[in-house]
Amino acid sequence: MQLGRKGWNNVIIFSMLIMIFFLNGWHKQLFNSADEPSVQPVLPIQSFVLTLTFVDQKIERIGTSWRTTMLQKDAPFIWQASEQQLSDLINQWQSAQLMGVNESVVFNPNAPLYVATFELAGESLPWIYLLYKGDGQYYLLEKSSQRILALDLKTAQQLFPSFDFSQSESN
Repeated sequence: MQLGRKGWNNVIIFSMLIMIFFLNGWHKQLFNSADEPSVQPVLPIQSFVLTLTFVDQKIERIGTSWRTTMLQKDAPFIWQASEQQLSDLINQWQSAQLMGVNESVVFNPNAPLYVATFELAGESLPWIYLLYKGDGQYYLLEKSSQRILALDLKTAQQLFPSFDFSQSESN
């Protein structure tokens, strides 16, 4: 079977496409090391938050605004927030970019300091974030993917305003 000029052109075009595909894949594997920690968004990009629940309060979207409901009446540290502060808190979570941690970090996985649970539009399961402290650093564990993100005290205080960090600093 002999190929005509049109057939050979098609063979050359498809072989070039296949070669480009493989070279592009190798390029990404060679220069993107999976072992390097990278900055990652905490929540999925373009996520739409419906509720944010802490241990002591629930923040929920009501139309275009936010409201909070206290879950524990006897909480030792109660964060009283205006509607603008609630909106700012949700925006901080949505825009937070933290450094991923690949190596094993030292913290007790059975003793989280605090928990934040998100219900996102289009997601059937909640996103659960556990706050830990270890090696003088704070860590955020995303429960479903077991992704660990490092954060400093200031960022931790911004993301968890209802948690009393003075308790954890003394430990």
